[in-house]
Amino acid sequence: MKSTSKHIAMRTCAACGEVKPKRELVRLVRLESGWVEVDIDSKKNGRGAYLCPSRECWEKGLKHGQLDRVLRITITPDNKAQLLEQGNNY
Repeated sequence: MKSTSKHIAMRTCAACGEVKPKRELVRLVRLESGWVEVDIDSKKNGRGAYLCPSRECWEKGLKHGQLDRVLRITITPDNKAQLLEQGNNY
């Protein structure tokens, strides 16, 4: 007998470490250019990281270097400021 429940993809927040369904988190992606941006549709190519949609996680992830480690890049101050601004929308 087959189960009718659908598989739910789980991801870990790069800042707080909580495991949540992928759809509850915000994906950030490192582009080939080295710039990091929010991936609204979760379909862009590049190394990705996930954050909870809370101000605390965005600040922790950006200010304490967790995103730098996960994305394997040093995020520029300008890029961090832009991402923090976008984080205000969540």
